[in-house]
Amino acid sequence: MLIKTMGRALVILPASLAILAATAGPGFAQMNMPMQMPMKPQQQTVALAPNSMFMKSFAFTPTELTVKAGTTVTWKNLDGEPHTVVSDAGLFRSSALDQNDTFQFKFDKPGVYKIFCGIHPNMRATITVE
Repeated sequence: MLIKTMGRALVILPASLAILAATAGPGFAQMNMPMQMPMKPQQQTVALAPNSMFMKSFAFTPTELTVKAGTTVTWKNLDGEPHTVVSDAGLFRSSALDQNDTFQFKFDKPGVYKIFCGIHPNMRATITVE
């Protein structure tokens, strides 16, 4: 009889602990664990390659870029919406760039070039070629 009672206790005890842990909330399961500091929300940063701009949150970044004559500038769309890269002076116009698509243009002559997105004209930037 004593062995049967001990056998039942060994079966019931782990099940009781599991039920207690499930109903006690997350604090019970972590009682013996070291306290952890709350994590800061992750911020997505984008590293800029030299002579490049990206389109994110309906803006060109950087909004101003200075390069030497003969430099090829690369634009990359990081938004989920399509964008274009258009020269105010009509020098170039990209096709619609979907997310992660790129467009390149080689600036041979010094000057100040204003660009915008043909789909979202409020997106503007300036390229100065020295």
